[in-house]
Amino acid sequence: MPHDLPSPWAEFLAEVDDSLPGPVQLHCGGGFVLTVCYGVPRVTGDVDCVRIVPRDQVRVLQRMAGEDSQLARNHRVHLQYSAVATLPDSYDTRLTEPFRGRFKRLRVFVLDPYDLVLSKLERNSPKDREDVAYLARALSLDPAVLRERYQREFRPYLLARHEWHDQTLEMWIEAYFASPG
Repeated sequence: MPHDLPSPWAEFLAEVDDSLPGPVQLHCGGGFVLTVCYGVPRVTGDVDCVRIVPRDQVRVLQRMAGEDSQLARNHRVHLQYSAVATLPDSYDTRLTEPFRGRFKRLRVFVLDPYDLVLSKLERNSPKDREDVAYLARALSLDPAVLRERYQREFRPYLLARHEWHDQTLEMWIEAYFASPG
Protein backbone atom coordinates (compact mmCIF):
# COMPACT_ATOMS: atom_id res chain seq x y z
CA MET A 1 0.00 0.00 0.00
CA PRO A 2 1.51 3.34 -1.01
CA HIS A 3 2.27 5.98 1.57
CA ASP A 4 2.12 8.79 -0.96
CA LEU A 5 -0.89 11.06 -0.81
CA PRO A 6 -1.59 12.68 -4.17
CA SER A 7 -3.10 16.06 -4.87
CA PRO A 8 -5.76 17.29 -4.13
CA TRP A 9 -6.05 14.90 -1.16
CA ALA A 10 -2.74 15.96 0.40
CA GLU A 11 -3.64 19.64 0.47
CA PHE A 12 -7.26 19.04 1.47
CA LEU A 13 -6.41 16.76 4.41
CA ALA A 14 -3.58 19.06 5.49
CA GLU A 15 -6.07 21.93 5.77
CA VAL A 16 -8.49 19.71 7.68
CA ASP A 17 -5.64 18.77 10.02
CA ASP A 18 -4.67 22.40 10.56
CA SER A 19 -8.27 23.30 11.46
CA LEU A 20 -8.87 20.54 14.02
CA PRO A 21 -9.03 21.51 17.70
CA GLY A 22 -7.67 18.12 18.82
CA PRO A 23 -6.92 14.54 17.72
CA VAL A 24 -9.39 12.95 15.30
CA GLN A 25 -9.42 9.52 13.66
CA LEU A 26 -11.11 8.86 10.33
CA HIS A 27 -11.99 5.24 9.51
CA CYS A 28 -12.24 5.32 5.73
CA GLY A 29 -13.62 3.12 2.99
CA GLY A 30 -15.16 3.81 -0.39
CA GLY A 31 -13.65 5.37 -3.48
CA PHE A 32 -10.89 7.31 -1.72
CA VAL A 33 -9.42 4.12 -0.23
CA LEU A 34 -9.97 2.19 -3.45
CA THR A 35 -8.18 4.73 -5.63
CA VAL A 36 -5.50 6.21 -3.36
CA CYS A 37 -4.56 3.10 -1.38
CA TYR A 38 -5.48 0.12 -3.58
CA GLY A 39 -4.99 1.59 -7.06
CA VAL A 40 -8.50 1.16 -8.47
CA PRO A 41 -8.48 3.14 -11.74
CA ARG A 42 -11.42 5.49 -11.22
CA VAL A 43 -12.09 9.00 -10.01
CA THR A 44 -13.69 9.94 -6.71
CA GLY A 45 -14.47 13.26 -5.09
CA ASP A 46 -14.90 12.32 -1.47
CA VAL A 47 -13.30 10.66 1.52
CA ASP A 48 -15.92 8.20 2.75
CA CYS A 49 -15.72 7.97 6.54
CA VAL A 50 -17.48 5.01 8.13
CA ARG A 51 -16.52 6.17 11.61
CA ILE A 52 -15.10 9.36 13.12
CA VAL A 53 -13.45 9.27 16.55
CA PRO A 54 -14.30 11.06 18.73
CA ARG A 55 -17.93 10.95 17.63
CA ASP A 56 -18.55 14.57 18.69
CA GLN A 57 -16.34 15.67 15.78
CA VAL A 58 -18.73 14.36 13.09
CA ARG A 59 -20.70 17.61 12.83
CA VAL A 60 -17.54 19.71 13.13
CA LEU A 61 -15.92 17.86 10.23
CA GLN A 62 -19.06 17.95 8.10
CA ARG A 63 -19.26 21.74 8.50
CA MET A 64 -15.52 22.18 7.96
CA ALA A 65 -14.92 19.74 5.10
CA GLY A 66 -18.29 18.39 3.95
CA GLU A 67 -19.75 18.70 0.48
CA ASP A 68 -20.95 22.29 0.87
CA SER A 69 -17.94 23.59 2.78
CA GLN A 70 -15.44 26.22 1.69
CA LEU A 71 -12.68 23.57 1.82
CA ALA A 72 -14.65 21.41 -0.59
CA ARG A 73 -15.12 24.32 -2.97
CA ASN A 74 -11.41 25.17 -2.77
CA HIS A 75 -10.15 21.62 -3.37
CA ARG A 76 -13.08 20.05 -5.25
CA VAL A 77 -13.07 17.09 -2.85
CA HIS A 78 -14.85 16.63 0.47
CA LEU A 79 -15.42 14.42 3.51
CA GLN A 80 -18.52 12.23 3.44
CA TYR A 81 -19.62 10.66 6.71
CA SER A 82 -21.65 7.54 6.05
CA ALA A 83 -22.21 5.17 8.93
CA VAL A 84 -24.84 3.18 7.04
CA ALA A 85 -22.64 0.48 5.50
CA THR A 86 -22.57 -2.82 7.35
CA LEU A 87 -19.01 -3.69 8.30
CA PRO A 88 -17.48 -6.88 9.68
CA ASP A 89 -17.61 -6.98 13.46
CA SER A 90 -13.87 -6.62 14.10
CA TYR A 91 -12.98 -4.41 11.13
CA ASP A 92 -11.28 -1.91 13.44
CA THR A 93 -8.62 -4.46 14.46
CA ARG A 94 -7.44 -4.62 10.84
CA LEU A 95 -7.38 -0.94 9.96
CA THR A 96 -4.11 0.36 8.56
CA GLU A 97 -2.75 3.88 8.70
CA PRO A 98 -1.08 4.53 5.34
CA PHE A 99 -0.22 8.16 6.07
CA ARG A 100 1.08 7.72 9.63
CA GLY A 101 2.92 10.76 10.92
CA ARG A 102 1.88 12.99 8.02
CA PHE A 103 -0.56 15.10 10.05
CA LYS A 104 -0.48 16.65 13.54
CA ARG A 105 -4.01 15.89 14.74
CA LEU A 106 -5.61 13.85 11.95
CA ARG A 107 -5.14 10.11 11.69
CA VAL A 108 -6.49 8.45 8.56
CA PHE A 109 -7.18 4.71 8.85
CA VAL A 110 -8.36 2.56 5.94
CA LEU A 111 -10.33 -0.66 5.71
CA ASP A 112 -8.43 -3.77 4.79
CA PRO A 113 -9.40 -5.10 1.34
CA TYR A 114 -11.56 -7.99 2.60
CA ASP A 115 -13.54 -5.65 4.86
CA LEU A 116 -13.86 -3.20 1.98
CA VAL A 117 -15.28 -5.97 -0.23
CA LEU A 118 -17.79 -6.97 2.47
CA SER A 119 -18.84 -3.35 2.95
CA LYS A 120 -20.10 -3.41 -0.65
CA LEU A 121 -22.10 -6.62 -0.37
CA GLU A 122 -25.49 -5.24 0.67
CA ARG A 123 -25.67 -2.55 -2.01
CA ASN A 124 -24.13 -4.70 -4.78
CA SER A 125 -24.29 -1.94 -7.42
CA PRO A 126 -22.50 -2.28 -10.78
CA LYS A 127 -19.73 0.03 -9.48
CA ASP A 128 -19.42 -2.12 -6.34
CA ARG A 129 -19.02 -5.24 -8.46
CA GLU A 130 -16.33 -3.54 -10.58
CA ASP A 131 -14.48 -2.56 -7.40
CA VAL A 132 -14.70 -6.09 -6.00
CA ALA A 133 -13.46 -7.58 -9.28
CA TYR A 134 -10.49 -5.22 -9.30
CA LEU A 135 -9.55 -5.83 -5.65
CA ALA A 136 -9.91 -9.61 -5.96
CA ARG A 137 -7.63 -9.80 -8.97
CA ALA A 138 -5.13 -7.01 -8.29
CA LEU A 139 -4.53 -8.04 -4.67
CA SER A 140 -4.95 -11.79 -5.20
CA LEU A 141 -7.55 -11.97 -2.45
CA ASP A 142 -8.20 -15.42 -1.02
CA PRO A 143 -11.86 -16.45 -1.32
CA ALA A 144 -11.53 -18.66 1.76
CA VAL A 145 -10.57 -15.65 3.90
CA LEU A 146 -13.51 -13.69 2.50
CA ARG A 147 -16.00 -16.54 3.17
CA GLU A 148 -14.70 -17.08 6.69
CA ARG A 149 -14.87 -13.41 7.57
CA TYR A 150 -18.36 -13.17 6.06
CA GLN A 151 -19.62 -16.14 8.11
CA ARG A 152 -17.96 -15.12 11.37
CA GLU A 153 -18.11 -11.31 11.38
CA PHE A 154 -20.65 -10.14 8.83
CA ARG A 155 -23.57 -12.51 8.28
CA PRO A 156 -24.59 -12.69 11.99
CA TYR A 157 -25.17 -8.92 11.97
CA LEU A 158 -27.31 -8.74 8.84
CA LEU A 159 -30.91 -7.94 9.72
CA ALA A 160 -32.53 -9.66 6.75
CA ARG A 161 -32.06 -11.41 3.40
CA HIS A 162 -29.32 -13.74 4.61
CA GLU A 163 -29.73 -16.18 1.71
CA TRP A 164 -29.68 -13.30 -0.80
CA HIS A 165 -26.35 -12.08 0.60
CA ASP A 166 -24.99 -15.65 0.72
CA GLN A 167 -25.78 -15.99 -2.99
CA THR A 168 -24.27 -12.61 -3.82
CA LEU A 169 -21.04 -13.51 -2.05
CA GLU A 170 -20.81 -16.84 -3.87
CA MET A 171 -21.55 -15.14 -7.21
CA TRP A 172 -18.75 -12.65 -6.55
CA ILE A 173 -16.30 -15.39 -5.61
CA GLU A 174 -17.14 -17.44 -8.71
CA ALA A 175 -16.95 -14.43 -11.02
CA TYR A 176 -14.05 -12.41 -9.61
CA PHE A 177 -11.72 -14.57 -7.55
CA ALA A 178 -9.02 -16.77 -9.03
CA SER A 179 -9.59 -20.49 -8.74
CA PRO A 180 -7.21 -22.21 -6.30
CA GLY A 181 -4.45 -24.24 -7.82
